[in-house]
Amino acid sequence: MKQLDKIYEPSKVESRIYEMWEKGGYFRPEVNPDGEAYTIMMPPPNITGQLHIGHAFTMTMQDILTRYQRMCGKAALWLPGEDHASIATEVKVLEKIRKDEGLTKQDLGREAFLERAQEWSTFYRNRIATQLRRLGSSCDWSRERFTMDEGCSNAVKEAFMRLYDKGLIYRANRIINWCPNCKTALSDAEVEYEEAPGHLWRLKYPIKGRDGEYMIVATTRPETMLGDSGVAVHPEDERYSHLVGATVMLPLMDREIPIIADEYVEMDFGTGCVKMTPSHDPNDFEVGLRHRLEQIRVMNDDATINELGGKYCGMDRYEARKAIVADLDAMGLLDGIEDINHNVGKCYRCSTDIEPITSLQWFVKMDVLAEPAINVVKDSTTAFVPDRFKKIYFNWMENIKDWCISRQLWWGHQIPAYYCDDCGEMIVAKDMPETCPKCGGKMHQDEDVLDTWFSSALWPFSTLGWPEKTPDLEKFYPNDVLVTGFDIIFFWVARMIFSGIEYMGETPFHHVYMHGLVRDHLGRKMSKSLGNGIDPLEVIDEYGADALRYALITGNSAGNDTRFRDEKVQASRNFANKINNAARFLMMNLEDFDPKKELDPSTLTNIDKWIISRTNEVAGQITANLDKYELGIALEKAYNFIWTEFCDWYIEFVKTRLNGDDPVARFAAQHTLFNTFNDILKMLHPFMPFITEEIYSSMNEGEDPLIIARWPFYDESKNFPKEQNEVSEIIEGIRAIRNVRATMNIPPSKKATLYISPKEGCSDIYEGNEEIFMKLASAEEVIIGENDIENALSVVTNTASYKMPLDELIDKQKELDRLENERKKTQDEIDRLNKKLSNENFVAKAKPEVVAGEREKLAKYEALMADIIANIEKMK
Repeated sequence: MKQLDKIYEPSKVESRIYEMWEKGGYFRPEVNPDGEAYTIMMPPPNITGQLHIGHAFTMTMQDILTRYQRMCGKAALWLPGEDHASIATEVKVLEKIRKDEGLTKQDLGREAFLERAQEWSTFYRNRIATQLRRLGSSCDWSRERFTMDEGCSNAVKEAFMRLYDKGLIYRANRIINWCPNCKTALSDAEVEYEEAPGHLWRLKYPIKGRDGEYMIVATTRPETMLGDSGVAVHPEDERYSHLVGATVMLPLMDREIPIIADEYVEMDFGTGCVKMTPSHDPNDFEVGLRHRLEQIRVMNDDATINELGGKYCGMDRYEARKAIVADLDAMGLLDGIEDINHNVGKCYRCSTDIEPITSLQWFVKMDVLAEPAINVVKDSTTAFVPDRFKKIYFNWMENIKDWCISRQLWWGHQIPAYYCDDCGEMIVAKDMPETCPKCGGKMHQDEDVLDTWFSSALWPFSTLGWPEKTPDLEKFYPNDVLVTGFDIIFFWVARMIFSGIEYMGETPFHHVYMHGLVRDHLGRKMSKSLGNGIDPLEVIDEYGADALRYALITGNSAGNDTRFRDEKVQASRNFANKINNAARFLMMNLEDFDPKKELDPSTLTNIDKWIISRTNEVAGQITANLDKYELGIALEKAYNFIWTEFCDWYIEFVKTRLNGDDPVARFAAQHTLFNTFNDILKMLHPFMPFITEEIYSSMNEGEDPLIIARWPFYDESKNFPKEQNEVSEIIEGIRAIRNVRATMNIPPSKKATLYISPKEGCSDIYEGNEEIFMKLASAEEVIIGENDIENALSVVTNTASYKMPLDELIDKQKELDRLENERKKTQDEIDRLNKKLSNENFVAKAKPEVVAGEREKLAKYEALMADIIANIEKMK
């Protein structure tokens, strides 16, 4: 066996092992050619920069599941890839061009700009792939995809054409969310709402023909009044029923607009009168369609007022707001201003206030697509983990609006629609026709690109070759699980589900595992402004990938945020060293061990059977946890078992036999150590793949690597309940003796005779295990049977009583003096606290939590005093 270094150094191991895995083809599902398919599609990271700690979190979870299923014998495919991220990437590339070249994208032109974007894409795709390898991601790089590669682009065109041919994609002038900074349309899911302080302005609209009479409307956006084309009231509102059909004069614009009746208006809200601006408010747009109100868009794409805004033309929207309010006030048409807090929609990429405007865009009809996507989650064909996230999904899907899919960008999938320069004929096709089929004129392609999420929605099957009927598509669709953050249920999860049903005829996943955010040690969201972000590569450089993975997963539960603490990383490093030390001990004691030599089962002791049974039991529990996506619980069980039961107990138990003269007993101990530790490495491998592979390969030279070793499933033949119970009692006895000795400050080096009196029927537990008690309970001699020792340290467990003569352990008078000194110190503290708490001024003026803390201290000292007095009585 290859010997390990005294200290495990990840930097010397990880790149070598990863290269071995990748070159060996072990990440490919073909390593288990006859295995059942298991598929995870990597949520493709955006090519906007390097991976952050959140990416490391979700990638680690996916890798754990993939490695586990691969070891279970499945043809596990974890397919990697990257997303082109239209808006975000275009913003980043433009920033770089402005900084490096002082140019705009218009200066460059579309073709040159796309060349720069492609260069950016290549650079960051390579960087992301490098980071994923550093993390230990066992994804199949031979199948890596990009949302704009040829195959995915072909799938996007096919998907667009199919929906268009079914009448589910249409082009129309409708109200949309517009980002004046990015200068593109956004879907509803791409608008983030923040509560912000604002104002509610009450405006007077003069009623035509009724001098001195006004309709009073309220608005948070006075600048939109320039585009008003009506005032609405409720049809049953008696205050205004006589005015329906009349008109008001729109202040500042001198335009006559109608008073209409519509049930959209709430009679009890405000004045009951609502200004209608169909081109700048989604609700007004719908009311306007019902009443054929004029659509007057008064803003340009950069949110400045256009020529339809009269004298305010050219002003920024907020500059115009101030001017409009001032002018209305001067005209006596400002009825009042109220301070309010309200939700403001912002672009999810640049945080600019979005502007609802009417615009000619492409849309997907959602009512037909949403219903089957709702049903597959209701009947658990697709199950959410945890289940509570279904409510968010249902709320979104049941209230979904048509999806605006066109974006006014250059980077992305250009919409496959073509227009005739001469007659205006429009054609939807995969490729641009050479001439117009109607008039023979020249054609040009729609300049807009598709929403990034349109291509991402196809990810579970476009990556497998759809629309072609490929072997991969046949074997690996539907996917088994999607692992993703709960924050993109709307953006991505819902769209993949309805797209999978529409194009493939079945839901794309069996399970959707939702995880939370990685927060800092104080529970704060990580951000540049707080300066609390963590670079995963820096952690890997210092502690290794296994340590980072451990820190991310330990304590984690589905759907909940996790806190990243330095203590977790340090604990992982300590754990790795513990495993490394255990492995070194094993290898030093296995130099003459032949793993192929057959074991006589009768030579196994109850100690051996205990660890075999416990390993088997823990393997079954971890298997169940992983099957239920309880990754944090599984890791905790592995940690506790390895550290305590195997390292702290079993290794100590077998040292006597390993160092003894009985070759049969030594071989039984070696055999148990070797096989148990191999199973431990297998259970731990999905979580900490590098150190486990390094040790396993060193222990099993010439064998297949750990990454494709078979998972240690629960095996009834390895279940030894009797021996497991017996050794658990031995451990309980040793622990109890150690605890009592510790409370009496008796060092382990101080030995005495240990008298064990087994309860009826329990003698077999102790007979033959005397050496264990001598070694681990600091006993000079062990005598099993009834005894009449009185002046003794004594403990009782379920199966025996234990006694050690105190005269052999301590100087009685010296211990009494020590206890008496402790009693006096404790009494002084009790007196001090009683005096403090009896002071009425202190109790009345101090903070409640301070008083409570003092009372808690008093209770602790009183409990300590009771223990001291009891120990004094025992000594006497």
